[in-house]
Parts: sequence; structure tokens; C-alpha cells
Amino acid sequence: MELQQIIKKATEEAISYQQYRAFVEAHTANGTNSGDEVTEALAEYTKLNNQRMKRLDKTMKLLPENQEFLEAFDKEVYFLIITESWCGDAAQTMPMMNKVANAAKIDFKVVLRDENPELMDKFLTNGGRSIAKLILVDKRTGLPVTTWGPRPTKATALVAAEKAAKGVLGPEFKQELQNWYNKDKGKDTEKDLVEILKGF
Repeated sequence: MELQQIIKKATEEAISYQQYRAFVEAHTANGTNSGDEVTEALAEYTKLNNQRMKRLDKTMKLLPENQEFLEAFDKEVYFLIITESWCGDAAQTMPMMNKVANAAKIDFKVVLRDENPELMDKFLTNGGRSIAKLILVDKRTGLPVTTWGPRPTKATALVAAEKAAKGVLGPEFKQELQNWYNKDKGKDTEKDLVEILKGF
């Protein structure tokens, strides 16, 4: 299948951010998680992510100058996000992706990684199925303009440095990364996404 068709098929089955939030909430209530692998650990991450997104949806704010730019944005594009309920990076970045999309009146569409292997495999990060992955799609052509993810620029640099030093991301580093996200409050994600939209 051509890329255009793969994107079209995924887009037709996509859900909105609000539907995704309700979906994660339902998994939390059931003690389960999305994706091919259902485990206690992934269900626990899903529960944590639900609390995180609930908090971030309320507390994240756009910078006034970005709000102004986004409100004037008029390009025919949409966000297509690949994720799963258990993904910690997604929980920290999707609320800000949603704020950016709302301000710019950009459609926000969410699909699940394990249900869309063909799509995921077109947008690998260093050969891996890393999520969350945001694909900026041109509405006229149905083709990607660019992609973003799985993490904002500064977090990507932190992860790369840790992998170079230790070869793996241990539990301690993962906690450090979450602490970084908590301090950053979505600002690096906001900056990255606004730069992408300004460059388009």
C-alpha cells in the first residue's frame, strides 16, 4: 500500500483527543492497557498517564506570543498522532500537542501503534517504533509535511546522552526524565511544534 493510502486508512479510523482521553480513562477504570501486550506494569503506567494528562490538560498554558501566531495560522494540515495508553512520553506531550492544535484550529487525530503497524513502520525513529509520533499531514495531498517525536528536542538530547553513556535507559534515568518533563511544563514541546508550523 502507498503511503498516501496508509495515512488515509489510519485517518479514517482515528479518534479525537477527547475520545482518546476517555479511552485511557476507561482502561484505567478496568485496570488494563491498550496495545498487543497487556501486563500489570503497562496497566499501571496507563493509570499514571491518565492522572498526568488530567493534570496537564488543566495546567498547561501557551505563551501569549505563540497563542497569537497559532490563532492566525491558516494552513490546511492536521495532526495524526501514533501512541498507546502506557507511553510516558505521550502522556507528557499530548496535552500540549492538543493545546497547540486547538489554538491553530488544526484537527487532532489519534491512532494506536499496535493497530497500525504499516503506518508506524513508515515513521520509525532510529529503526524503532518509538511513540508518541506526530505526523503533520497536508490535507490537500494526504501526505506528510514533517514528523515530530517521540520526545521534544531537549528530552531527546538527554536520552541520547544517557544511551551513549550507559547503553540503556534504566529506571533511575526514566524517573529523571519524568522530573524534567514536570519542570518543563510542556514548553519545549510547544516551542518545537510552533517552529514546525512556522517553517511550513
